[in-house]
Amino acid sequence: MRRLFFKEVYLKHSPTLEFEQDLWSRGCLSVAGIDEAGRGAWAGPVCAGAVILPADPDILTRLEGVRDSKLMTPAERETMFDIITANAAAWAVGEANAEEIDRINILNATKNAMKRAIAGLEKQPDHLLIDYVRLHDITIPQTGIKHGDMLSLSIACASVLAKVTRDRYMCGEAASLYPQYGFGQHKGYGTKLHQQALAEFGPCPIHRRSFRPLADEATLF
Repeated sequence: MRRLFFKEVYLKHSPTLEFEQDLWSRGCLSVAGIDEAGRGAWAGPVCAGAVILPADPDILTRLEGVRDSKLMTPAERETMFDIITANAAAWAVGEANAEEIDRINILNATKNAMKRAIAGLEKQPDHLLIDYVRLHDITIPQTGIKHGDMLSLSIACASVLAKVTRDRYMCGEAASLYPQYGFGQHKGYGTKLHQQALAEFGPCPIHRRSFRPLADEATLF
């Protein structure tokens, strides 16, 4: 019962500007929210978004409807992608491909994608709000927030940009290059359809060979 109650609260919760406003009040006016998408997939890149919102409380109203991207429908994410990018003070998306993930592991590849997103911003952030991960080799002050995509509007915006960017690639270029895997349907995640395609065709160049079940069946491929 308690777990069900928490899930209902989570689904209804909208992110706020509590963390951002605290930093704005201390003179940090360029606060970047950072989040990733695709960390658990079997194929394709991991993408990270970075979003600096204007230091204006009214942005909460203009971005009404933004939540953790996992709780939004594809249509909602596509709509909010355009609204976020139109209203952000700065934004960028970085990525790390399957080869990099296999070479340095998913956590380090995720951090690289985040650093690329930060480097791609048109203005330098004063502070970073990151969903759980900490970037130890970044000199910009940062705050890691558990469930940050649920709590911080900046992080939620970053999660939407990362998710939409990755989904567009998986449903577009990846699905066109490797139509036999059904990437347009499962976007590289571990569904039954994906597992059946792997059993029939083996992995393609964008599969993460260090991930199970690919790593377990490496000798078969």
